[in-house]
Amino acid sequence: MPTVIVPVGLNLGPSYRYVTPPDPEPEFYRVRLREEFAQLTVDEFKVWGRAFLDPERHARLEINRATLRDDLVASGNGPAQPDQAIEALLERGLLVEFDPDGSLEKVFRQLKLFPTAEGLGSTPDEPAWERIGHNGQPLLKVSATVYGIWAFSSTEESLWAACSGLAEDAEQGRAEGEELDSLTADEAAKAIAGNVPLLVSAGCAVLDKTS
Repeated sequence: MPTVIVPVGLNLGPSYRYVTPPDPEPEFYRVRLREEFAQLTVDEFKVWGRAFLDPERHARLEINRATLRDDLVASGNGPAQPDQAIEALLERGLLVEFDPDGSLEKVFRQLKLFPTAEGLGSTPDEPAWERIGHNGQPLLKVSATVYGIWAFSSTEESLWAACSGLAEDAEQGRAEGEELDSLTADEAAKAIAGNVPLLVSAGCAVLDKTS
C-alpha cells in the first residue's frame, strides 16, 4: 500500500501585522506543535491545509506526497512547484508520512493522537461499530479497537504506547477469563494507522509530536 501523508499540529490561525492601513495578507500562520507554535508562510500554510481537504480520499488512503503535490498544482492555490514546501514541512514535523501496512513503531513513538470530536458510541442496529462526530452528528464509524485508541491515546506518552497498552489490557483480560480477541501492539497500530488520515482530515483528531 502506498505511503500516506498526514498533517501534524493544531491550527491556530493567521497572525496579522500592526499596520495602518490594515494589511489583508497575514504575516504568517500559526500551528501548535507541543508547547510552542510553528510559523508558516502563506504558501506553507496552503500546502499544510491542503492535506486536510479530502476526507473521502483519506479514507481510501489515497493522499500521499505525489497526490498532494498534484492537487496543489491543479488547484492553482499554492506554490506553483510545491515539492520544496512539502519537504520542508516534513522536516519540521508538520507533515508525517507512513505506510499503514508497514512497520509503525518508530513513527508512532514520535506522535501523539488527541481526540477533537465527540464519541457517540454504537447503535442497536450496529453494536460492533463506534461512531465519532460533532454536535451529535456522526461523521465516521470505527472498530472498538480504533475507538479505544482514539479515546485514550492522549493519556499515553505516544501513539505507540497507546497501542501497546491496549494490547496489554486485552491480554490481561483474556488471562482473567474475558472473551476478548488476541491483540498485539502491531495489530493495534495497523488498525489505527488505517484510520488516522480520515480522523485527522475529518476534524476528529489531531496529531502532535512527542518531542
